Amino acid sequence: MRSHLLNDTTAEHYRRSVTEGIERVAAKLATTSRPFTGVTVDALSPRIDEIDLDKPLHDTVAVLDELEDVYLRDAVYFHHPRYLAHLNCPVVIPAVVGEAVLSAVNSSLDTWDQSAGGTLIERKLIDWTTARIGLGENADGVFTSGGTQSNLQALLLAREEAKSDSLAKLRIFASEVSHFSVKKSAKLLGLGQDSVVSIPVGADKRMQTVALARELERCKQDGLVPMAVVATAGTTDFGSIDPLPEIAELCEQYGVWMHVDAAYGCGLLASVRYRDRIDGIERADSVTVDYHKSFFQPVSSSAVLVRDATTLRHATYHAEYLNPRRMVQERIPNQVDKSLQTTRRFDALKLWMTLRVMGADGIGQLFDEVCDLAVEGWQLLAADPRFDVVVEPTLSTLVFRYIPAAVTDPAEIDRANLYARKALFASGDAVVAGTKVGTRHYLKFTLLNPETTTDDMAAVLDLIAGHAEQYLGESLDRAS
Repeated sequence: MRSHLLNDTTAEHYRRSVTEGIERVAAKLATTSRPFTGVTVDALSPRIDEIDLDKPLHDTVAVLDELEDVYLRDAVYFHHPRYLAHLNCPVVIPAVVGEAVLSAVNSSLDTWDQSAGGTLIERKLIDWTTARIGLGENADGVFTSGGTQSNLQALLLAREEAKSDSLAKLRIFASEVSHFSVKKSAKLLGLGQDSVVSIPVGADKRMQTVALARELERCKQDGLVPMAVVATAGTTDFGSIDPLPEIAELCEQYGVWMHVDAAYGCGLLASVRYRDRIDGIERADSVTVDYHKSFFQPVSSSAVLVRDATTLRHATYHAEYLNPRRMVQERIPNQVDKSLQTTRRFDALKLWMTLRVMGADGIGQLFDEVCDLAVEGWQLLAADPRFDVVVEPTLSTLVFRYIPAAVTDPAEIDRANLYARKALFASGDAVVAGTKVGTRHYLKFTLLNPETTTDDMAAVLDLIAGHAEQYLGESLDRAS
């Protein structure tokens, strides 16, 4: 079994095995004609259930053959131009090369003696990102597993900086369309059910700062402690960006920690043309960025950044075997001192490879393209009487629903849209997402693939309308 350990004696075996795997994936990418096969849970589950994990095949080629049957054939492929569902981007090749390197070397980014240059590369990328944001010379941060963890850590720091003698008094303010991880973080941090105050949004799906000011004042008058305001730079459902400068003014006025959840909108940090859409982010106390959303990186690649590096001490714990206090005096850089995680992948290498090959402008141009595509999609939807589109895009998301000419019952229209999404997924021809606007069901295009065209969008809209009309026709037949 030692022949399977990666070391100096098995380098050639490693090369052959990985090459075989890469060839399979490359062939799959080259021949994939749909984003999904439409396989069902009931069809796929038995194929996986029948595999006996206690009976290995002892051959990489045989295992890859099996993997074709249970995974590669039916995977959802984000690189396909008609995958339009969630915040999943196609990935750039330099990042995938980085993924191969970091997996093989297997550095752990918790301590210097496990990563050396990896530590310095991650720190360099943190500095690069904080400079792009404009957080100042005292800024710092650390890579995380994703936006949920980044938001959790930011709110942990905000909780500690609030210095309240009662967790029950702490309040977090976030828009009604902010990410669910804000409420989840509040629960994990031991705050009460009422700790997250939901601030209404306008027709543009941006936080209403007049309402925020009113709630902050009410919090103060009630003897409560405003812990943090979470401004969203790219909401998951609408891609909307809260008015960051106005929110920053209120946070300064009331002495509140300002966190910007830019998990989605962080692509604007590299944008060639639209950077001004996140003006005001430089005034934040903490920022979440997800490179694996809008920097075209493989999952996972995220970071939490802070204006004041000393606030990261709230996540620090010194273990004698790992990062004893003396290492601080010896100026040994241990990233675990800043992180909620201990063992942590060298995910920063993927972004490093991308920047060194493509440059920031290369990433920004790709993100600008999908923002432009969303405008074209908006125009397409606005001109099509079959659809109602909710809001003009700020980033690359479109929320809409099919409106039949002959049906006026909102509940029946809801059911038609739900059916259309499900039927489209089952066909494998395209994948779209869904959400609610108020109490009504809507569909969603999340455009993160520069290879997607207006023709693709138009074709998918025709498919949606066709499935919805089929449902309504069948519904009428059943009722008659």
